[in-house]
Amino acid sequence: MREINYKHLHYFWVVAKEGGVNRAANKLGVAAQTISGQLSLLERALGVSLFAPAGRGLALTEAGRLALSYADRIFNLGEQMLEALEDRAGEGVLRLTVGILDALPKLAAHRLLQPVTRLDRPVRLVCYEGEIDELMSDLALHRIDVVLSDRPVASSGSLRVFSRPLGEYAVSLYAAPALAARFKDGFPGSLNGAPLLLPTRTNALRGRLDHWLESHDLRPQVVGEFEDAALMDIFGRQGIGLFPALSMLEAEIAAQFGAERVGELAGVREQVFAISGERRISHPAVEALVAAAGAAGSAGLADR
Repeated sequence: MREINYKHLHYFWVVAKEGGVNRAANKLGVAAQTISGQLSLLERALGVSLFAPAGRGLALTEAGRLALSYADRIFNLGEQMLEALEDRAGEGVLRLTVGILDALPKLAAHRLLQPVTRLDRPVRLVCYEGEIDELMSDLALHRIDVVLSDRPVASSGSLRVFSRPLGEYAVSLYAAPALAARFKDGFPGSLNGAPLLLPTRTNALRGRLDHWLESHDLRPQVVGEFEDAALMDIFGRQGIGLFPALSMLEAEIAAQFGAERVGELAGVREQVFAISGERRISHPAVEALVAAAGAAGSAGLADR
């Protein structure tokens, strides 16, 4: 049975990440000849070429790209193992690693995660952003504990997941003060021709927004579409256009973006789900997150 020399694999990983042997040598503090020699040993042991000449540099071969995908998992898991062991030695610190969908409003994620920071024991909160496929892969590999998403995810193949609704939240349009003053009067009819910022069509909310505009026979001027909700908010702050955000976050939006509510989009809801790999939640922080969202919904705070 062949064995992998993980030191050689690590050198390969750094070379691939840095884009060349010399850059990798500078990062690792070793001679370029040493790295080249160990890459050759790794290729010989694996029986494949991992790099091919490309101009003055190197490019990954198909086998190299495959090896890199596995090396990413190996060394990222190693880093997480070290962090987890450090946490375990840190007097009962509880680590919660959360994947947050790019499209999910960050102020909403912050509001939902607040109960985690108020647990009786210290919590180390680690947040990652990404697309749903990437986050599901990380969840399957136990690199993250829970995913906050704007849509449920069904189990498929080897991926077994459970989606729990955290709430449905009313949505309003906001804008910088000068722009808001122009379109508040006569809302929603005033939106005809108004500059509008929207999430891209990959966002679950986009379909609901389009349906609402069509049902009111409104034709605004779409001046920007954004996959990242935070970037859309920044453009909105600059007065480029009106932008949708959760009604319950009006105070935070005013404080952070200096934006005012133009009007609420009656019937439009932003949904949020917690996705985990467990039917019965065992992580105390995830349990607190789900319980707090349920309590808020029961009290009417989630505007279900």
